[in-house]
Amino acid sequence: MQNSMLTTGQSQLLRDEKGTLSNILIKLADLDVSKDSINKLQNSILQLDELFLIVVVGEFNAGKSALINAMLREKILSEGVTPTTSRVTLVRWGEQVSTQVIDDGFAIMTHPLDLLKQLNIVDSPGTNAIIQQHERLTNEFVPRSDIVLFTTSADRPLTESEHKFLQKILAWGKKVVFVLNKTDIFEDEKTLKEAVDYVTNHAASVLGEVPILFPVSARVAQRSMAEMDEVARLSLFKDSRLGDLEDYIRSTLDDSGKLRLKFNNPLGVADKILQQAGQSIDGQYEEIIVDINTVKSLETAVSGYRKELDQELSPRLAEIENILHKLEFRGNDFFDRTFRITNIHHLAKGDRIRAAFEKEVVTDLSAQIDTQIHSLIEWLIDKDLREWQQVMSFLQRRKSANLDRIVSGTSSPAQSRRQELFENVGKSVKKIVDTYDQRREAKELAANVESAVAQTALFEAGAVGLGALVATAVLSSSFDVTGILAAGTLAVLGLFVIPYKRKQAKESFSEKIKKLRTNLNEALKTVFTRETDNAILRMNENIGPYAHFVETEAARIDRLRQSLEEMRKELSIMRSRVDDELK
Repeated sequence: MQNSMLTTGQSQLLRDEKGTLSNILIKLADLDVSKDSINKLQNSILQLDELFLIVVVGEFNAGKSALINAMLREKILSEGVTPTTSRVTLVRWGEQVSTQVIDDGFAIMTHPLDLLKQLNIVDSPGTNAIIQQHERLTNEFVPRSDIVLFTTSADRPLTESEHKFLQKILAWGKKVVFVLNKTDIFEDEKTLKEAVDYVTNHAASVLGEVPILFPVSARVAQRSMAEMDEVARLSLFKDSRLGDLEDYIRSTLDDSGKLRLKFNNPLGVADKILQQAGQSIDGQYEEIIVDINTVKSLETAVSGYRKELDQELSPRLAEIENILHKLEFRGNDFFDRTFRITNIHHLAKGDRIRAAFEKEVVTDLSAQIDTQIHSLIEWLIDKDLREWQQVMSFLQRRKSANLDRIVSGTSSPAQSRRQELFENVGKSVKKIVDTYDQRREAKELAANVESAVAQTALFEAGAVGLGALVATAVLSSSFDVTGILAAGTLAVLGLFVIPYKRKQAKESFSEKIKKLRTNLNEALKTVFTRETDNAILRMNENIGPYAHFVETEAARIDRLRQSLEEMRKELSIMRSRVDDELK
């Protein structure tokens, strides 16, 4: 037979399809595809390497091995008058000539013949000795064969064992072609025709129709292969009648409809696998969208937390400023009432003036400041705890939904990793919430606030509590204006000095209270902003692993979706080429 069963265009198409499928096979390694699906695609690609399959059956000594050797133009199989084939033998292409015995009933023989790149041939034991091997032959090879060459010998045509085996393989509905071998034993056409009629009639009784039958002489065909003279070689080959059989085989295998099915079958397998992979990726995509939304919700909650703190902090700090504004008003009122000519005798008594200032102006300033600071601290601590609880709620809801998929058996490695992160992150957040000691947190924050305020220039160390610090600062700022007038000076210049000193005292007091108010506001804003930053940083650190997983997983799924789309396009292009080439 010719070195190729395909045209040049078909051969190129075959190479391109194998390349496309091999490329898809490599890409599938990144997808969540079962090992069974991978094996199916690998087997379908191998079927392209074994595009055509011919199974040769018949009783031993019917010349099956000789027929195969003649068709391949190479003596590959052993021949003899005694049974030479004791097992089913698959003859296929290989770089080296070799025989691999798989088990007692099956062997694989390889040979570097070009024809075998597209055509595989199965040689079988004689039908009278095929009882143990017939199961593999009839269940594995006959179902996927293109042609079954039922070979019978001219000296013992269609024996009883062949008749029985024929009935077994007909169940598969495969094309059975009868080969009457060893026709060189007949001396004339008449006796040959009698043998042909005999086999035809008996085969028809089993088939229910007239069979396709070719009388050949494998022995004569082999003699033609050894003939050096071209004319003699062609004459012998014609006498062997093998050419008629080969022409029939070629025309049968060259059927465009059947070829299209063979080319499309692996593409169909790949398409089905891609559909399954697509469903898996779609499921993963839906999951990651939920994850992305969860992360966005967490990020929105955290950013909203900061925004709320920023918005609510200023009004709360303004309440403390308002206390100092009222203090300033009381102080100026005190100076207006105290620094008067009618009060000239009391102005020289500094201790008395200071005592009055502390009682009337400073009054309960320390308690007011402490109350506001305590309220501010409680507000921040409560916000912090509620934010942690919200984070925990987001994670627990997502964890529960993911766990349901794992329990239902629809999980993937990514879902297992996701669940592991939920466990770890959830435990960390839950521990923070469960062990959140508001009293301890408030105490620590109060200490931080007091320390920050005490470090500013207008405050002196030594006072206990933030309110006491502020009150001490207020008193210190008033020392230089509550006893600055000596009695003698007042006696001589009182009429002129007192109004000026009153104005000077009020301006100095207002300026110092303004600085105190500014410094206190900045110190409080700094420490509460720092506490907010630390809280947000801590939240981000705890949800960070999950957010990182989501980002990485989203990128992975995006790559898979792109890869899947590329593979689908490759399959579509190849299908179009198959349809165009094999119209």
